[in-house]
Amino acid sequence: MVCSSKCLTPGKHKTWGECIRDKGLRIGYAASSKGWDATTQKKWDAELAAYKDARAQGIQPAGTQMHQIRQAVELSDMAGKPYDASTHSFKD
Repeated sequence: MVCSSKCLTPGKHKTWGECIRDKGLRIGYAASSKGWDATTQKKWDAELAAYKDARAQGIQPAGTQMHQIRQAVELSDMAGKPYDASTHSFKD
């Protein structure tokens, strides 16, 4: 028997994979085991993208959280030079 359990049309499918695809199964969010959902993942991805952009500009935020990144970018914009949170100074 090639069909999966509880197949609504047993014998119709040539392979087990075809049967599963025909059921239209959807996979749940992969990081749900960590207690995350897709919204949390999107926030994480946005923070890392903002951090990467800041680093590309020579800015060194105090961390990867959005408020730390925004603070470093704002300080850099005001001074016209990249801010380095590790030294609390501006780079030349």
